[in-house]
Amino acid sequence: MATWPNVTGAKGYLLDVSTSSSFNSFADGYHDLDVGDATGRVVTGLSGHTTYYYRVRPYDVTGAGRYSATFAATTEATTGLIIHATFDSSITGNPNSAAIEATINAAIAIYESLFTDLITAEIRFRYSTTQPNGDPLPAGRIAQSNYVYYPVPWNTYIDALRADARTGNDNIAVASLPGSALSTNVLPSSAAGRSVGLDTPPAMFADGTVGSGGPYDGIVTLNSSSPYQFTRPPADSNYDAQRGFEHEMDEVIGLGSHLNISGGDDLRPQDLFSWSSAGNRNTSSSGIRYFSINGGVTNIVNFNQGPTGDFGDWASEDCPQSHPYVQNAFSCTGQFSDVTATSPEGINLDVIGYDLVNTSMPTPTPTPTLDSCYPNFTTA
Repeated sequence: MATWPNVTGAKGYLLDVSTSSSFNSFADGYHDLDVGDATGRVVTGLSGHTTYYYRVRPYDVTGAGRYSATFAATTEATTGLIIHATFDSSITGNPNSAAIEATINAAIAIYESLFTDLITAEIRFRYSTTQPNGDPLPAGRIAQSNYVYYPVPWNTYIDALRADARTGNDNIAVASLPGSALSTNVLPSSAAGRSVGLDTPPAMFADGTVGSGGPYDGIVTLNSSSPYQFTRPPADSNYDAQRGFEHEMDEVIGLGSHLNISGGDDLRPQDLFSWSSAGNRNTSSSGIRYFSINGGVTNIVNFNQGPTGDFGDWASEDCPQSHPYVQNAFSCTGQFSDVTATSPEGINLDVIGYDLVNTSMPTPTPTPTLDSCYPNFTTA
C-alpha cells in the first residue's frame, strides 16, 4: 500500500508508480493517477517480490504542486481478501474519528479472516448526513451503500462461477444453477466479479459517479444523525455501528437483488439462489422468496419483500429479534451481530464466488420462517 503525509490545503493527489527511481517509465495506469483526497492507495496489478517506487503531487484549484519525496516498497504475495478502506473527511474530521475508524477496521478484519480471494476491494467510508453527491440522505435512511456493477453475459458469468466452486456449499449451489439462461446478463458488483476472475475493476469516484479510473468499488455511508454506538454491546437506545458497516459492505462486495435496480430484467448473483418452494424459483417482488443453495429444498432465510426495504436483504422480525442477522432489512437498537462462515451472509457470499478459508463447510441449518414486519428503519 502506498501512503504519504497529508499536505495542508490539498484537494487531492496525483500518484506515480514505477520500477525505476528516476520514473522514466510507469506501472500501467499509475502516472498522474488522481486518487482524490486520500493519503493512501492500494496499488494493484504489480509483480510479486519486486521493488517499486512511488511519489505524489498535491493539487488544489490552482493546479498541481511539487512532487513529494520518492518512496520505495517491495511487493509480497497476498494470502487472501484485502479490503482497503479510505476514510472520508467526514470521518477523519470527526472528533470521534479514532473510534469510527477502529469500528470499520474491526468489520474489515472479519471479512479478511473469512475469505481467501486474492483481490483487493476498494471501499470509501463516510459518516455524514449527506449522500456522496452532497444530497441529504432520505428521511429514515440510517445507512447507504453505493457500488459499481457490471453486465456480464450469462454464460460468461455462470462458467466463471462454476469454475470458482471451492466449498461443499459451492458444489451444492452450482448444482442448482439452471441449464438455460434466466436473463441476458448477470450483474455482479465490481468486487464480486473479480472474486470469480472476471475483469470488473473499481470505477466509482468519491461523489458516487461511475466512470473509467474511478478508484472505488463502492462507498459506505452511515448517517451521523442516527444514534450509532461504536462500542459493544450497544445501549438499548443505540444502533450497533459495526453491524451497520458490515451490512453496507456486504452490498458493495456482492449482495443485493436485481429488484432494487430500475429497468431491465438482468439478475444479480444473489438472485440465482432465490426460491419460493422446492424446485420453484422466484425472482419477483410478489409472493415468498427465500435464499436456498439446494434448489429450494432448504430455506436458509426469507428475503425481504416489503417495498420500503432492500429486496436483497432478509425479512425482519419484530424487535427484539431472535435472529438479528447483519443483512436483516430492518434492525433493532440494543442488538448486534457479525458476518460468519455459517451466517446467511457468509453462506451467500461463499456461493456467489468468495472463497471461505475453511473449505469443509457443514450444510446450513435453516432458520424459522420470518414474518415480514418492519418496525424500525431501512439500512440501505
